[in-house]
Amino acid sequence: MAITNIYTGDGCPHVILSTETNNSMPRMKPCYYVPHLPQHPLDASPIGRLESIPDGVRAYVPDPLPRSLALPPGVVYLLDEASREVATLAGVGETLLNPRLLIAPFLRLEAVLSSRIEGTQASLSDIYVFEAGASEPPDAREVWNCVQAVEHGLARLDSLPISQRLLLELHALLLAGVRGGDLRPGELRSRQVWIAAPGTPVERARFVPPPAPALPDLLADWERFVHDQGPLPPLVRAALMHYQFEAIHPFIDGNGRIGRLLIPLLLAERGVLRTPLLYLSAYFERRRPEYYDQLLALSHSGDWTPWLRFFLLGVRDQARDALRRARTLRDLHEHYRALLTERRAAASVFQLLDELWIRPVFTRRHAADRLGVTVAATRAIIDRLQAAGIVAPVPDTYPQLFRADELLAALE
Repeated sequence: MAITNIYTGDGCPHVILSTETNNSMPRMKPCYYVPHLPQHPLDASPIGRLESIPDGVRAYVPDPLPRSLALPPGVVYLLDEASREVATLAGVGETLLNPRLLIAPFLRLEAVLSSRIEGTQASLSDIYVFEAGASEPPDAREVWNCVQAVEHGLARLDSLPISQRLLLELHALLLAGVRGGDLRPGELRSRQVWIAAPGTPVERARFVPPPAPALPDLLADWERFVHDQGPLPPLVRAALMHYQFEAIHPFIDGNGRIGRLLIPLLLAERGVLRTPLLYLSAYFERRRPEYYDQLLALSHSGDWTPWLRFFLLGVRDQARDALRRARTLRDLHEHYRALLTERRAAASVFQLLDELWIRPVFTRRHAADRLGVTVAATRAIIDRLQAAGIVAPVPDTYPQLFRADELLAALE
């Protein structure tokens, strides 16, 4: 048996144990256990069962998800609030002349925060520096992979619905060329893993995902639930889908990030929020201990109400925050356009202004590529943005980086 001890430095220690030898270091991430719960909290779970596996360990196997739920008044009230906020946000996205001006920064913000839950330290600025090709800050590629996975998933929805096949594609992109990239990217796990504090005996592990042979059937029902046309409201369906995916834990690494990016994919597929402007990872990251407590407590109690309240509160709050940020970014864009109009800037300057919302940190080469002009021609264009106070050179960088500081501040 291979035992890998991990300590994240955030007060949340781990040990991942496997019946196969594994010399690679898994992604360090917050733990999936609730320290104050009794020793085997899942023994009496009403929504799953414990199944014996080798070495005297029992794995948790969740039951199929319910296709309907009786929602208590408090949840109905929160659902109504959250749905109205998401509808307002959807309206903003649908009325944008160029939705990319909001989609690109919001996707990157979601990727940064979702990856941060898993222990990465890269900031939004780091991702833009990485995209500019100037350097590779620590963890930047992992976050960039998350961006690529979300964008791929959204693009694939036109031809491929949310499915096991899409999960494997997303997972392969997520782990490509990074730590964990040797842990079967794009494949379901074939071995048993479990999670517990360092030094904890195997039989006292806090959470043990289902055995690998159970994964195909579990994911098949999960997929049927995602596409079920029953009475569950889309936001409730998203909450149940996310819980079940985390409980199944189908991959050796990357489960949390895949599980969170599935939320905007489901809302897009259901037509609830076709413009992916909702970034729930900000809420989960702020309330990280409660997020993990709620997931495991649900497996323990079988009571959907606390998890639904937690999830819907996050949807409501993050929809409001996204709406505020969207208006701030739109107002800033309009302000810059008015400023450049007063200065009688050329069309190419306005074109580069729009590109700042996609890439607020850039080089002259990137500007030239985006505008379809020579590098020499970009000098005059960038000079106009500098003169207007919209961008500024980043000191001591080669190739020379330019950065839109006010825009980055609005995003971060």
